[in-house]
Amino acid sequence: MFFWNKKKPSHARAMDWFKDHMIPGQGIIVHTRQPVAYPEVTGYWIPTLYAWGEPELARACTRWLLSIQLPEGAFPAPDGVPYTFDTGQVMRGLVAALGDVEGAEDALRRACDWTLTQIEDSGRLTTPSTELWTDIASDLIHVYVLPPLVAAGQRLGVQAYLDGARKVLAYYKAQPALVPFNRLSHFHAYVMEALCELGELDLARQGMADVEKLQRPDGAVPAYPDVEWVCSTGLAQYAIVWQHLGQYERADRALRYLEGIQNKSGGFFGSYGKGAQYISGAEISWGAKYFLDAWKMKLAREASRV
Repeated sequence: MFFWNKKKPSHARAMDWFKDHMIPGQGIIVHTRQPVAYPEVTGYWIPTLYAWGEPELARACTRWLLSIQLPEGAFPAPDGVPYTFDTGQVMRGLVAALGDVEGAEDALRRACDWTLTQIEDSGRLTTPSTELWTDIASDLIHVYVLPPLVAAGQRLGVQAYLDGARKVLAYYKAQPALVPFNRLSHFHAYVMEALCELGELDLARQGMADVEKLQRPDGAVPAYPDVEWVCSTGLAQYAIVWQHLGQYERADRALRYLEGIQNKSGGFFGSYGKGAQYISGAEISWGAKYFLDAWKMKLAREASRV
């Protein structure tokens, strides 16, 4: 393990990374090898920015997202094509900005209305494109769209959003592949976190039982069950999930490991270790976000003990 700039906490350096890599007037970059603004990740950074006392940055990101919303209500991926998952993550930001940024409510309603059009009769949530998913993601990650859809329904008083989320959740809960740790930890953790947010704690515990068997004494969890290398974001997300589930010692070990691999810049490569295959040579914008979310939960937990 190694540490940089011990005078500044690791979470402060992660926020510095965001400030250093946000494109002025737009949003956060994809990663350091693709320094273009990323709507999806900018969207789910907004609640993090508010939580860490950076409302001006949150507002700037929200205003940019409002400016790029597509006519149908969806939001584009970096390739310019609308994706349901990406739209859902922008919805997280719009929910956080309600009452603070003019236009956020209208944009949120339009995004939610569009999302409802992507729900099949079976309850499966579809998307106009999966081109950027390559072979490492599947529509199981669409469960992570449901918490902001529920939040929008509750905040705006729209029953159709709540009913749509309930229908989609029922479909995915019936899928045998939903819970097992059988894919990249980052994508598995999306589902685990969403289940916690939706109150499906027993299902989350089932999925995390697979992860717990693989957590090493140093806190690391392999990116896949059969590899040695670690996905930084997946581990940060697991730290969040473990805190939701009251598994604080596991969460703290994961955070300590992440502090040890955190780059001098305050950011994180996509993965670390021999044979690392997930964006291992670039600092990704979502790694710092989930690290900060996990740290915010830890600090809140520690403050509640005082």
